[in-house]
Amino acid sequence: MTRIIAGRAGGQHLKSVPGSATRPTTDRVKESLFARLDAWGMCDGARVLDLFAGSGALGLEAASRGAATVTLVERAGPAARVCRENAATLAASCPDTHITTVQSSVGGYLGRAPFHRWDLVLVDPPYPLENDELVRTLSLLRGRLGPGGVVVVERSARTEEPVWPAGLRRFEVSNHGETRLWYLEAEDDAAAAE
Repeated sequence: MTRIIAGRAGGQHLKSVPGSATRPTTDRVKESLFARLDAWGMCDGARVLDLFAGSGALGLEAASRGAATVTLVERAGPAARVCRENAATLAASCPDTHITTVQSSVGGYLGRAPFHRWDLVLVDPPYPLENDELVRTLSLLRGRLGPGGVVVVERSARTEEPVWPAGLRRFEVSNHGETRLWYLEAEDDAAAAE
């Protein structure tokens, strides 16, 4: 069973998706990821998009840490139901966060979603997802990050680094046992900072 690590709902247990189709992010990886995001001030008041949400644990961790809005996107019906149940569990602890679950493929959602500029996009696709498909999906985020927005991609440490799509560049990477986290930002943000 996974849990919220810190913030307003810290210690709250979340339901897991039944079966072996999803791979929950370990507490150790979540702690490292959110320690880094908190150091950058990424969660407080943020507009967060959690793609391939599974149980919603990453997006809901951001909600616990003060995100203004969290959108959980999950294609599989059983996982989307767990996202909704977990979001309902957090509602009392995070009354100021608007949490939405969307049952859709990621590409379908990004192709039809109202235009938003997200501050934080969490991308934890199934490991078997090929890098080419991941890159096609990430390309749909072009122009949709707010100022200073960050995309975090979680993959197997054995996976080759993708050739990131135009408009996004990697600025940091961290390894956690079998898991690798890539941190991306909009290329125009990078150019402005130089």
